Amino acid sequence: MERPEFSRFHNGDKAALPFAPAEYDARLAGLREIMSRDGVDACVFTSMHNIAYYSGFLYCSFGRPYGLVVTASESVTISAGIDAGQPWRRCHGDNITYTDWKRDNYWRAILSVTGPGQVIGYEADHINMAQFASLGEFLTPSKTVNIAPATMRQRMHKSAAEIALIREGARVADVGGYAIRDAVREGTREIDVAMAGRDAMEAEIARAFPDAEYRDTWVWFQSGLNTDGAHNPVTARKLERGDILSLNTFPMISGYYTALERTMFVGEADAESLRIWEANVAAHEYGMSLLKPGATCAEVTHAINDFFAEGDLLQYRSFGYGHSFGVLSHYYGREAGLELREDIDTVLEPGMVISMEPMLTIPEGQPGAGGYREHDILIIKEEGNENITGYPYGPGFNIVG
Repeated sequence: MERPEFSRFHNGDKAALPFAPAEYDARLAGLREIMSRDGVDACVFTSMHNIAYYSGFLYCSFGRPYGLVVTASESVTISAGIDAGQPWRRCHGDNITYTDWKRDNYWRAILSVTGPGQVIGYEADHINMAQFASLGEFLTPSKTVNIAPATMRQRMHKSAAEIALIREGARVADVGGYAIRDAVREGTREIDVAMAGRDAMEAEIARAFPDAEYRDTWVWFQSGLNTDGAHNPVTARKLERGDILSLNTFPMISGYYTALERTMFVGEADAESLRIWEANVAAHEYGMSLLKPGATCAEVTHAINDFFAEGDLLQYRSFGYGHSFGVLSHYYGREAGLELREDIDTVLEPGMVISMEPMLTIPEGQPGAGGYREHDILIIKEEGNENITGYPYGPGFNIVG
């Protein structure tokens, strides 16, 4: 039996994607302008975020490579045989399925689209050294161009359709927040509170997006010492009266990430904890007021640093003050050029979406120990910004249980 190296397994009809075909066509048109400007004949994308951005297909790697090849006339996702026709149904454009029968059929499938000896755009911040060597061996490019920075800049400017989806994501994050608030009780485990928030969000996503695929929505709910880091995993620790809590809801809708993050306390907060919490809330409000067109990420960062320094709290700041939103997640991709840090000089522009999320971590053993963090999502407008997070912040609403 002759077994193919790759084939087009177009099984079933195309499914509804997160966006209309015209949205993907517009993104591809923008990419092709970049390619023309930089003299690139074909882009070979390997990252989840760029493949999802340009095609709508969000892959599950599980040790296998996936790709998207874009030329002047074609857009073709490259997927493993284990997924059968799902990548075809869930992508904008064409799809080629490569087989396991022979090593490197993935690259043979890509070569069938690019042809040999072309100028190839690739993602230097994603492709590993072994795969980059295979790119050179199989595609024999006349030149390679790191296309990742240019695609990141394109993704930082959201379309109206993207903003509508992000707005819905922020609303779903609030749903999870209220479910968590209702679940907080002395003696309840972190994991039980987290599951309440996650289940509420997944049910709401399924109601609001009946044609979507559902995966990866999660909650980080932390208490006591576990609040010291922003990404600390959930545990089975039981909540105690007076505990500081960190509420973090993360709905994922077709690869688009949103977040709600709030400081909370169980039953009561002591005077020093309230002082630090209110100082962080004040920094949060001040920071949001700075997010407007023309401001740079570094300028906003330095201004909030000065604010904390005046209160003798800057030494407790633990990371940057915010980041972009869109096609990103904790395990694939982010738009590193739009983060509120001292070393980022990106100018804020209308259509960008960014968070404000100051965090202070007071070490264990000191008065007010724990991690304090508030997080809202803001759309940069022609004048100022629009806050699309609705769940309240501060002691007036978030001493619960």
